[in-house]
Amino acid sequence: MGLFGGIESGGTKFICTIGIDSDNLLTEKRIPTTNPEETIRKVIEFFNPYAISGELIAVGIASFGPIDLNPDSQTYGYITTTPKEGWKNVDLCGQIQRGLKVPVAFDTDVNAAAIGEQYWEKDKRLLDPFLYMTVGTGIGVGVIVNGSPLHGLIHAEAGHMVIPHNWQRDPFPGSCPYHGDCLEGLASGPSMSKRWGQKPETLPDAHTAWDLEAEYLAFALVNLIYAYSPLQIVLGGGVSQHAGLIQAARSKVQQFNKGYIHSSMIQEKIDDYIHLPALGNRSGALGAIAMAIKLAKKHIEIPKAV
Repeated sequence: MGLFGGIESGGTKFICTIGIDSDNLLTEKRIPTTNPEETIRKVIEFFNPYAISGELIAVGIASFGPIDLNPDSQTYGYITTTPKEGWKNVDLCGQIQRGLKVPVAFDTDVNAAAIGEQYWEKDKRLLDPFLYMTVGTGIGVGVIVNGSPLHGLIHAEAGHMVIPHNWQRDPFPGSCPYHGDCLEGLASGPSMSKRWGQKPETLPDAHTAWDLEAEYLAFALVNLIYAYSPLQIVLGGGVSQHAGLIQAARSKVQQFNKGYIHSSMIQEKIDDYIHLPALGNRSGALGAIAMAIKLAKKHIEIPKAV
């Protein structure tokens, strides 16, 4: 039976996975994100034995961004204006496709996580349209409509939306090199580290950081609800896993909404409306494999097990 590859590329590491499906993963390797030449070479070296043997059918890439998703563009498959040093205008998709000589699916890391949540769900809990918001090294939002991620000029960049910033309460100027105090500049993991002088995971539960974080996330979530009217929201990423944070954000969403959106999902069932990912921290990697399988089903005859 054929194998599928998944690549979850991030600012600190590339997670490379080989498997048949979400329950049958053969091997995984974490490759530090250094410079593009070294990192991409190591990624290709990991997958190359499976490509040479003919077992590797397709690969999905879940990439940090912004990225070019326009198939008619000369820079399709490129990482474009990323704040990640050394990675601007890198042809990530093309280099991996040429190196492995297999079809490659390409999308944002957060879109891939959303795809993974929907593709591999077993209890059919997710309603469409839905949003996946990740809060970690960066903040990203994937919008799924009719089973597919929403693409437009590029892709959703709601992680850089402008939210209320009380400068007296929070004099931190923000960490985004483009916008300063946008959502990502105020509420991402690195912004919390810079503001408080320690990593988020080391901050105690009672620290004022978590109430401020819940407030910023709730402002963003209310804006997303107003803009997209999703039937559900998945809140992923490492920061979101902090005990009590999602409960505090839900409560503030109800507070900031002020009854404007009149729906039982917000008033009475918000625990079902805004929830953590079913796949945990595996959404991105498994989403990348799902992308590879979907691409293969669309264009290639997949060998069946005997």
